[in-house]
Amino acid sequence: MLRTALSLSALTGKAFRIKNIRARRNDPGLKPQHLACIRAVSEVCNGYAEGAEENSADLLFVPRKLAVKNVEVDIGTAGSVTLLLQALLLPCMFGHKSHTLTITGGTDTAWSMPIDYFANVVVPQLSRVCGLEVKVLKRGYYPAGGGKVQVVVKPQFSLKKTGSFEGLLEKLKEKSLLLTKQGTLMRIKGVSHASKDLMEARVAERTAAAAKQELINCNVPIDCSFEYANTESTGSGITLWAIYSLKDGDIDSQNPVRVGADALGEAGKKSEVVGKEAAQSLRKEMIAPVDSHLADNLIPLLALCGTEMEVSKMSSHALTNIQVAKAFLGDCLEVKGKRIMKVSQV
Repeated sequence: MLRTALSLSALTGKAFRIKNIRARRNDPGLKPQHLACIRAVSEVCNGYAEGAEENSADLLFVPRKLAVKNVEVDIGTAGSVTLLLQALLLPCMFGHKSHTLTITGGTDTAWSMPIDYFANVVVPQLSRVCGLEVKVLKRGYYPAGGGKVQVVVKPQFSLKKTGSFEGLLEKLKEKSLLLTKQGTLMRIKGVSHASKDLMEARVAERTAAAAKQELINCNVPIDCSFEYANTESTGSGITLWAIYSLKDGDIDSQNPVRVGADALGEAGKKSEVVGKEAAQSLRKEMIAPVDSHLADNLIPLLALCGTEMEVSKMSSHALTNIQVAKAFLGDCLEVKGKRIMKVSQV
């Protein structure tokens, strides 16, 4: 809720107040990763934040003029790089010039999308309206973090050039986010990764092999690479994504359909179990053109561009994001079963 509110606030120029932050958690209030989001978004919109302190349960955020620029953020913990990008990236996508975001933190951590999922499942959809290049400079696992990611942002639609948010919405009518058909499964790709101290145990290779074995009945090429990296903490994981075609076997880069899933390794958990777990999660998502985690990430874009998407599962995160989008953009989205639709032009 906070991340989506920050991104839409910076883009629309509307202030917001949020209360009872994480009130039901054992450790309620804002944590370092949330404060990093607030600082980063404030930097690109010259924003003012009241209550931006650790453990604070109330926040007032007032955006000013959007002025995107190169930004460097060190979360300071293994806080998720990709969750910070959820807050920061949307307003940056509609800036007036190309710029670079450099984020230090966790690249592959629990309760957040791994960087490979972000780069290979989320970014192809966001690229409909903005050029994006993602480089993983260093992986970061829990608890030390220390991963570093660079995102080069090349806007196609500029809030500054259109003169107003309403003008930007008019330009975005040229684009649409129609994801209601899955098409033909063409191939499955993936990345299995681990810290270098796990190389002797062949953790990355074993994880990849187990995932491929679990997916072999899909009867398409399966390309799951493996890699090892110098990291601050021991860790491993795997991200898989299925690629579909809507054009008689020709994969359409302008209208991509990709479904993803992932799993993290942990002490005492066999690599084969991790690989199998990721593959089974992918199979569960391969029933719709938008997986449950992608839906959550695409709701702000759907609210801006339209038109409709069908998801594998309507998650609580997706429903919450819809409510936040409505708070900033009016009654713009509607849910019918597993479909989320743009119902009115803001």
